[in-house]
Order: sequence, then C-alpha cells, then structure tokens
Amino acid sequence: MVLKIDHVGIAVKSIEEARKLYEDVLGLKITETEVVPEQKVKVAFLPVGDSEVELLESTEPDGPVAKFIEKNGEGIQHIAFRVENIEEKLEELKKEGIRLIDEKPRRGAGGAKIAFLHPKVTHGTLIELCERD
Repeated sequence: MVLKIDHVGIAVKSIEEARKLYEDVLGLKITETEVVPEQKVKVAFLPVGDSEVELLESTEPDGPVAKFIEKNGEGIQHIAFRVENIEEKLEELKKEGIRLIDEKPRRGAGGAKIAFLHPKVTHGTLIELCERD
C-alpha cells in the first residue's frame, strides 16, 4: 500500500544555484545534504509539510542525474511514494508483470530503502518506491 508522496526529486545542475530559488524566494530551508556515491548524486533535502523536495546534483558526468539533465534539462526527475514494506510491494508488482528497474531494494538518500519502476510502464514518469524506518 502506498502511504503518501515521500518526496519529489528535482534534477539541478547546481544545488547552490537552485538554493537561491527554494530558500530565498520560496522560503524553504535545506536541512541536510548527502552524497550517495552509488548513485553518483548529491542530495539536498527541503522538507515541505510531511513530504520533501530533494534537489539532485550529479557528482559525475556519467551519473543518472547528469544524463537526465543532458536529455531533458533541469526539472522533476522522479516522484517517490512511501510504502510500508518495499520487498513485499516489489513482489506484488513483479506478479502483476510491472517492469522494474530494481528487482531488489537498494540504499537511497536519508537511509531509505528504494527501488525504481521503469518509466515505460508508468506513462513516462520515473517512480521510486521508498521505505523508511
């Protein structure tokens, strides 16, 4: 079962540049940043109510976020839905024949367990499932 929108991931060339809009104009505050080497990304967390915006800056020219920006420009890269039991949800999706990028969860930013569904089956939107303790 999906509990809520956990976060929206926004690909940016520079977190420092994006900070000006999100903090100075919108009044949100970056509470933490984290580098996730496995995903070649630096993440800045901006809480909004009980969800977050995550600014995603590639740490490598061949990282997924860099490739996304090269193809699409800066903008929304994914939407993450919080689930109670990610392993169980992935099994359900496999049984339904849903194409997955991740058959098993991996570590994501903020200590979450994450897995992505393939955008070819989600009407062009990269969807992340996210489980937090």
